[in-house]
Amino acid sequence: MEQRPSPHFAFGPRNYRLMFIGLAVLVAGFITMTLDTADYGLGFLGITLGPILLVIGFIIEFFAIMAKPGGQISTPAEATSVEAASVASVSSAPAAPTPAARPTYKRS
Repeated sequence: MEQRPSPHFAFGPRNYRLMFIGLAVLVAGFITMTLDTADYGLGFLGITLGPILLVIGFIIEFFAIMAKPGGQISTPAEATSVEAASVASVSSAPAAPTPAARPTYKRS
């Protein structure tokens, strides 16, 4: 039977959880700004609390994108190839530096 490779996703469950939390905070910030009863949104909700919630929501979204994906399980084939690569790089002698290439242009 043919073994299919498992798909690798860019984000893990932790990332998606943080994204949904950030999205909920963003929605709460926009709703908070619309609930302001002062003229032209110049009350506390529209000019202070809502924007603070939006900034917090965007910060959460930034960390959701930049955080390392959690909960990924590596297959045994990947683990052995990583171990073999690390052993090969450690056991080999350092390569001699190559001489600098001569420029192809001529100075006049």
